[in-house]
Amino acid sequence: MNIKKLSLADKANIHDLYERSVQNVEHEIEFMQETYQQLKTKSAYSYREDFCGTANSSYEWIKQGDDYDAIGVDNDESVLFWAKNNRLMHLPDKEFQRIKIIEADVMTVKSFPVDILSAFNFSYFVFDSREQLCLYFKRSLATLKSDGIFFLDLFGGPEAHQELIEKTEHDDFTYIWHQSKFHPLSNFIECSISYDFPDGSIIEDAFIYKWRLWSAPEIKELLLEAGFERVTFYWEGEDDEGEGNGEFLPNNEGEPDLAWIIYIVAEK
Repeated sequence: MNIKKLSLADKANIHDLYERSVQNVEHEIEFMQETYQQLKTKSAYSYREDFCGTANSSYEWIKQGDDYDAIGVDNDESVLFWAKNNRLMHLPDKEFQRIKIIEADVMTVKSFPVDILSAFNFSYFVFDSREQLCLYFKRSLATLKSDGIFFLDLFGGPEAHQELIEKTEHDDFTYIWHQSKFHPLSNFIECSISYDFPDGSIIEDAFIYKWRLWSAPEIKELLLEAGFERVTFYWEGEDDEGEGNGEFLPNNEGEPDLAWIIYIVAEK
């Protein structure tokens, strides 16, 4: 009897691969805490993660200490099921009590007010009209405490308007980012993530995104229109070789780079 040997792609899990190739939640939480402390002269303790996926950020947030609480919100039942069975169920009771995962639409969900709300990995690009995005921002404002802060990220630059494929090598797989469509008159962009393995196997289109690529001025205008008091862009600095150094500082102009990613900080 011949038993077919599983390929590396067969053995891999897309949610685990996504966390390893896309997310850096430790850096995000450090940036959010440091920025909150600089702006509010105190620490943030309550956190909500919209479009949370595997709730990796919420999980990392509560690891800061016994006074930290987190809420993760997503409407994808399958990814939340993975998060609960591969992460939350292994938490000690005292930590499990401080994290709540909600399967719901971010436009209708209700939760307790928080110090910090985030919508990272360009997840809010699903809103493709000014009306929709402004309404989401208004709901975001309402879920924050009186001195709360909303954190987002944004990518742009000429390469963001191109159809292209970018590959990033990791220890045991290759991450493939494919911008397969871009419509300049509507800023519609279709992207996907695939994973290639050393044995030649591949997970094609593990994740597919159909978004509107928003610009920085549009996002700032809509956040202010929604009622946020102040909106600040944080641009990444450079090292001696001109590469990003991981330090993001306030910047009102940016640089004409081919591709860039920034943080957006909106204060209530």
